[in-house]
Amino acid sequence: MKANDEAALIKQLQCPETQHKAFEQVVRQYSEQLYWQIRRMVLSHEDTNDLLQNTFIKAWSNIDSFRGDARLSTWLYRIALNETLTFLAHEKNVQTLDIDSPEGSIADKLEGDTWFDGDDAQKLLQEAILTLPDKQRLVFNLKYFEEMKYEEMSKLLDTSVGALKASYHLAVTKISKFLEDYL
Repeated sequence: MKANDEAALIKQLQCPETQHKAFEQVVRQYSEQLYWQIRRMVLSHEDTNDLLQNTFIKAWSNIDSFRGDARLSTWLYRIALNETLTFLAHEKNVQTLDIDSPEGSIADKLEGDTWFDGDDAQKLLQEAILTLPDKQRLVFNLKYFEEMKYEEMSKLLDTSVGALKASYHLAVTKISKFLEDYL
């Protein structure tokens, strides 16, 4: 979204008369991007839809506190990220996973997901990504799939660019090793 368009949208969000209509535009504009950001972390379509809905509910509930210091997309990504990480932490506490296969039940979820229509190569890549710690997986997904710049990620995740580059490098190394071992 262009800076002028975003500034106008933010102005509409801050005005009680135009707030509802402006928020509908926000939902239309950012739903797909946020959906895929969340989906790459949780894999399940149903869980993703729930988290996306929670993201927009939180955004709507806190719209009056949005000051416009960050870009609207960054603010929404941050809310989605927090919702996703909270969900993943909860899932780890609830699930009992096989010690030999830390990604076990999540990979099974991917396999059984009727919304996943990927081929074997995509499934293998997703399995490799699942072996990463949550934060590394997030950095990898944002860089690889979203093609997000490190500077933007730094603002979103409140982490230094150097730490993000290191995290991405480690993620790529682990994924490469996983794929080499598989093949």
